[in-house]
Amino acid sequence: MNDKLLVSPNSGTTIRVQQWVVVTSIILFAMKVVAYFLTNSVAVLTDALESTVNVVTGFTGLYSLRLAAKPRDDNHPYGHGKIELISATFEGILILVAGLIIVYESLINLLHPHTVKQLDIGILIIASTAVINYVLGWWCIQTARRAHSVALEASGKHLQSDTWTTIGIVGGLLLLRYTGIAWIDSVVAMVFAVFIIVEGGKIIRKTVAGLTDEADAELLKRLIVALNLQKRDAWIDLHNLRVIKYGSVLHLDAHITVPWYYNVNQAHDEIEALDRLIVQEFEQSLEMFVHTDGCVPPSSCRVCPLLECPERKARFEGRLEWTLENVTLNAKHGLE
Repeated sequence: MNDKLLVSPNSGTTIRVQQWVVVTSIILFAMKVVAYFLTNSVAVLTDALESTVNVVTGFTGLYSLRLAAKPRDDNHPYGHGKIELISATFEGILILVAGLIIVYESLINLLHPHTVKQLDIGILIIASTAVINYVLGWWCIQTARRAHSVALEASGKHLQSDTWTTIGIVGGLLLLRYTGIAWIDSVVAMVFAVFIIVEGGKIIRKTVAGLTDEADAELLKRLIVALNLQKRDAWIDLHNLRVIKYGSVLHLDAHITVPWYYNVNQAHDEIEALDRLIVQEFEQSLEMFVHTDGCVPPSSCRVCPLLECPERKARFEGRLEWTLENVTLNAKHGLE
């Protein structure tokens, strides 16, 4: 297996996008600090504090993407892709902390309201940062889904969650501007803080599942559907199927049953066909470890669609439908 195959072909794109995230996050943070000094609004200060997370995680995400793009080596035989999960976990934790800080600052503001000023220019600055954040987050998520990058997707979701926080703060500032009720911006900020905390929890849940190699049922189901639709007649059975992700690279282990009289080259051709099918379905880097089993007549014959098989010992009764339950079993053939 060529080491270059274990690096996402889109790694250069994800790194460039993350570089834009870092630069933009610094600029937006500076804009929010300026807005705070202009308005003296605690809600705006809260938004600026939340943006410091964007800056920190932007650099962390960039580092993780650069490291994940490195090919495997002697110390990392499966590549460096899992660093993306560690980065995303760190980002999720910071998002949770930011949400809690927003709640705290909002409560303080409720108890000790601050006098605000120059709301018009402050609202304009903060609203513009919300638009920029949302567009940048959307770009990150779309790129991440094409490149299968957990770290970049986490960055995109974080940027968009920051957008909703900023919208809440803008709404609070507008209500404050036209009603003069000081506590409104704090209440709105707390409501959106809950949204941020939930989003951070989702990111942590997803990354912890990846770090512990938790089975991805949805990914397996998608793979099984594709295999059932396009499997070759020589693929009599598939079992002990396992799929894990290291960053943007899929690692697949499986046992496939082929006719017992196939020679090594014929069995290898079937594995190559399986590899092409999976790559076509998932459009990402793939490393496969497939063990071939020879069929066992007559039980295999009953589900073998090779009707012209010269060694058939029993009548064909119907093709074996692969399901999540039978392909993941560590049982030879799974035909009995």
